[in-house]
Parts: sequence; structure tokens; C-alpha cells
Amino acid sequence: MASVTFKGNSVTLLGNEVKVGDQAPDFKVLANDLSGVTLQDSKGQVRLISVVPSLDTGVCDAQTRRFNEVAANLDNVKILTVSVDLPFAQKRWCGAAGIENVQTLSDHRELSFGEAYGVAIKELRLLARAVFVVDSNDKVTYVEYVSEATDHPNYEAAIEAAKQAN
Repeated sequence: MASVTFKGNSVTLLGNEVKVGDQAPDFKVLANDLSGVTLQDSKGQVRLISVVPSLDTGVCDAQTRRFNEVAANLDNVKILTVSVDLPFAQKRWCGAAGIENVQTLSDHRELSFGEAYGVAIKELRLLARAVFVVDSNDKVTYVEYVSEATDHPNYEAAIEAAKQAN
């Protein structure tokens, strides 16, 4: 498993670590309208999956805004941001932040995504910061588990990976 700290303290990640070349695990999360969303709902597209502990924190806010800015310039790439924030809070945050190019998804109900991608933090019931790129054939082409959950991911590497995926 990936080794992650949260504010300098080691945390336990639940689930399975995902690696480049793996078939992307499916998951069931909630959209802002409480409808269920799975990986298969975006089959045939490249997915850049941005994972954040909570949209209401500075780094998570910046990460989601950054991917929202570049989304319009990425052809056939769907950007998903997953957190355990409630769908209502995600909707409110997106409205206040002007987020229109990223779909926010809530894993609060089952931790389905968190466990499938090995990012569920046992001690906090939050998701560790990570970025995954899944190609149109559901193969994982890029993985970054951010070693300190309060640090930024490598935006440029993730964006380049999404551009290269097909």
C-alpha cells in the first residue's frame, strides 16, 4: 500500500492500491442530486479522477479549481473530483466557487471509491489526496498517491497523462 501521512501523522489506508496498467476498479458514489454514479457511467472517455479529503479546505479547493480551469482544454477528458463531503455541501461549494467543468462526487455513504482505489483513511474516514487517470478502455494510465495529504499533487504530470490517454 501507498504510505501516506496526514499533517505529519501516519494513517492507515483501506482497500487496494491501484497501479498503472491495472483495470480501473468500479465504484458507486453519489452525484450532487443524490443519484448513483459508477465508473461505467463515463465509459468511452478518459477520466481524470481527482481525490481530495474535503472541498472546504485550502489545498482541496485549489486542486479542484486548477482541474476545473484546464478541463475546457482537454478533449474527451471527464474530470471527476471525489471526496466524502456530503453531496449538498459539494453542490453548495461548486456554486460558490463557479465550478462548471468538474463533476464532484460524494463517497460518504459507502466509501466504495475509497476502498476500491486504496485511499480511504481509516482513522479519519476521509479520502487521501490522489490523482488517477483512466483511459477510455478503463485501464489506469497514471497514479499519484500524494504522500502528505495536505500537499498538492503534481498537476502538470496528471494533466499531461490525461492528454496522452485515449
